[in-house]
Amino acid sequence: MRIGEIAALVGVTSRTVRHYHHIGLLPEPQRRANGYRVYSLRDVILLARIRRLTELGLALDEVRDVLADDAGRELAEVLGELDADLARQEHEIQQRRRVLKALLEGPLTPDAPLSPALIELLKGAPATASPAAAKDREHLILMDGIVGGDAVYAALRPLAEDPAILPLYERLDELDGAEADDPRIAALADDLVAAVPDELLAAIPEDGPTATGFGQALLADYSPAQAEVVRRVMAQMTARLHDRRAS
Repeated sequence: MRIGEIAALVGVTSRTVRHYHHIGLLPEPQRRANGYRVYSLRDVILLARIRRLTELGLALDEVRDVLADDAGRELAEVLGELDADLARQEHEIQQRRRVLKALLEGPLTPDAPLSPALIELLKGAPATASPAAAKDREHLILMDGIVGGDAVYAALRPLAEDPAILPLYERLDELDGAEADDPRIAALADDLVAAVPDELLAAIPEDGPTATGFGQALLADYSPAQAEVVRRVMAQMTARLHDRRAS
């Protein structure tokens, strides 16, 4: 391949290819008798990798370090990694299109954009004027894309659609302004934990991401008695999840 062909194939300019040659990032290929460069498949793969790394925000010096670590690997291994990377990009594009599709189907809300799975979950929740329920919705929206996922939202759906959950929200609302030693706290925390299905625990990934400080920020969003209920629920759910994974 000539320089214009490899540049077009990878999606960069010939000037960019020449610049990579100039700084030693992309080795000079063999030349024909007429002086034209002749590029191989490995050159294409290397140039494509350089482009992907720069698109991730790496500086050229950082790209050079990454490529140095890859030196000497077999072509099949490099091709396999390239295929896996393209599959990841394809999955991300599909996810973005799902979000766009859900947004286009509307109606658009101030919360948008949300993941399609969370949109479906919120649609099925019964209408309520409960401030505690509104907070739960806000927290789900806040964490969407961080700890959320189709499996988690699917497991949450029966709970979100259950009208029996509304009295629990109302009991939590009644604690607004109460102190952290209110006698109603323990029973409400136990009832909230009991309402969580095992399917939801099973859907939570063991290596899922965590949001540093989220628990503290969540508790600060409630009055003292409500925060104590939420703290107890979080502690019991953590213990329940640990016991499930240990068994």
